[in-house]
Amino acid sequence: MPPLTRWFLKAAMVYLLLALTAGILLMSPIKGPVTGFFPAYFHMLTFGWLTQLIYGVAFWMFPKYTIAKPRGHEWLGWATFISFNSGLLLRIVAEPINAAAPSALLGWILVVSAILQWLSGVGFAVNTWKRVKER
Repeated sequence: MPPLTRWFLKAAMVYLLLALTAGILLMSPIKGPVTGFFPAYFHMLTFGWLTQLIYGVAFWMFPKYTIAKPRGHEWLGWATFISFNSGLLLRIVAEPINAAAPSALLGWILVVSAILQWLSGVGFAVNTWKRVKER
């Protein structure tokens, strides 16, 4: 298994555990510190765990790009990983704070986080596109 796949899968498992913990906190009768945390919980579960799991398995298991570069451009895979997780971490931190005390700065941080996640999606698609082919 390539190192990048291991990083994607391990990060996905961390986000799964964080999302499950956040889900328990969201269902608890004590609502004070977790108010406005549902969007971050949702992002940890769907993006942090599910999407990252898909990225990692696809990078590993999809058909070879070429003999010389079986998984496409590895630098683009790493850029995807870094962009994805940077954007997700920004969202997880900024979303609940913005829900509690909205500000223009936090709004822009959320925009940056969305752009980073979008860039990771573009990087994944570009790096994987030629690997989806007929035999």
